[in-house]
Amino acid sequence: AGLAARLQRQFVVRAWGCAGPCGRAVFLALGLGLGLIEEKQAESRRAVSACQEIQAIFTQKSKPGPDPLETRRWQGFRLEEYLIGQSIGKGCSAAVYEATMPTLPQNLEVAKSTGSLPGRGPGTSAPGEEQEQALGVPAFPLAIKMMWNISAGSSSEAILNTMSQELVPASRVALAGEYGAVTYRKSKRGPKQLAPHPNIIRVLRAFTSSVPLLPGALVDYPDVLPPRLHPEGLGHGRTLFLVMKNYPCTLRQYLRVNTPSPRLATMMLLQLLEGVDHLVQQGIAHRDLKSDNILVELDPDGCPWLVIADFGCCLADESIGLQLPFSSWYVDRGGNGCLMAPEVSTARPGPRAVIDYSKADAWAVGAIAYEIFGLVNPFYSQGKAHLESRSYQEAQLPALPESVPPDVRQLVRALLQREASKRPSARVAANVLHLSLWGEQILALKNLKLYKMVGWLLQQSAATLLANRLTEKCCVETKMKMLFLANLECETLCQAALLICSWRAAL
Repeated sequence: AGLAARLQRQFVVRAWGCAGPCGRAVFLALGLGLGLIEEKQAESRRAVSACQEIQAIFTQKSKPGPDPLETRRWQGFRLEEYLIGQSIGKGCSAAVYEATMPTLPQNLEVAKSTGSLPGRGPGTSAPGEEQEQALGVPAFPLAIKMMWNISAGSSSEAILNTMSQELVPASRVALAGEYGAVTYRKSKRGPKQLAPHPNIIRVLRAFTSSVPLLPGALVDYPDVLPPRLHPEGLGHGRTLFLVMKNYPCTLRQYLRVNTPSPRLATMMLLQLLEGVDHLVQQGIAHRDLKSDNILVELDPDGCPWLVIADFGCCLADESIGLQLPFSSWYVDRGGNGCLMAPEVSTARPGPRAVIDYSKADAWAVGAIAYEIFGLVNPFYSQGKAHLESRSYQEAQLPALPESVPPDVRQLVRALLQREASKRPSARVAANVLHLSLWGEQILALKNLKLYKMVGWLLQQSAATLLANRLTEKCCVETKMKMLFLANLECETLCQAALLICSWRAAL
């Protein structure tokens, strides 16, 4: 548009002297049109500038919460430093246990002398644990994930390379205590390192250690234990351990006992889209999104905060980004067959075949939305309602409850479009929900002008900053507004607004 305006200006100036009265009248009209173009361009530049300024303010304020091990920067890199409790989860490649670090160094010595490390029997407690519980501090604020090592060998280098995808969400200091960590970080073969985000898990510590006999191991996973712990075990003697924050439950567990209101469910869906957008911006695809891999904690008001976890199947290759060459059937397409986007599940290998994952995780979020809004996931259910991503048609998608806002119902259907080109990006989808949740006053305008949108954004910025300062602990709604303003882009916001307007006009 800028180039066109400059060319038009040059044409008008040069031709003015050669034209007669009628021609000059035409050129006057062209000049008026040129002025309108320049005015629109100036308005657009002002809007972009305002969005950038707002984004800069809120980027610093939307960082993840404090690291539970922040005060112990050079600790936590040995399994012996932790008190490990009971099992809190088990998947196809790892077991997860609750854990804590003794408050004082002398407690560690006491724990060692009593033989309560690294595993403890049920009903036992660590020194000082009763005091922590009395003060309202969780007895086990951490979770330790022990990977099952069947094929990686027992050297630290081999384990880190084989299980490198698990380290994608690791913090900067997570590998600081592991031999060769610096070399691993700088290796071109290593996966991308994900920048922190409030809706994505952080690996606080990662280290290799000898496999211990933890509570329930002989019952829950005897086959993957090393022979020294179980004669028929197939596992190696050392493996990878990941230390993370301990979350109360998974999304699946939360939804079993809770029925969130439509507004709360919308905010839960929005959190997933914010997390997925962050992954896309970093050139990473999770590829295994499901309610079991999403963790939940509650804010002071009891509202759920969602965190995407388990990156063992992710695509995080620096050299290819989100475009996976699909040369043969042996190429790994990801870990969740039921929630695999159509462009992934129907892909066929070939010399130049490529699978584009840029909107695959957003599709999975659309499927998970059914669970969040109280229905059975249609790609999990049995019988007539069962759908397969490989063959379903949009008309077969079940209707969401009437209590769900119309904008949200339309968005879920849009996310589940078979053709990725027709599907909104995670960023645009997140903006749709942001506008639907707290932008009704701007959407209600008959003529939605850009300067009015900027004015509304400035109002939201002031209100969000005030709400954040008035409360000690930021509630979920305020956190989401801060994320919205931190990721503000004029273009994607306008796309979301136009999408909503087109849906409403079609009703």
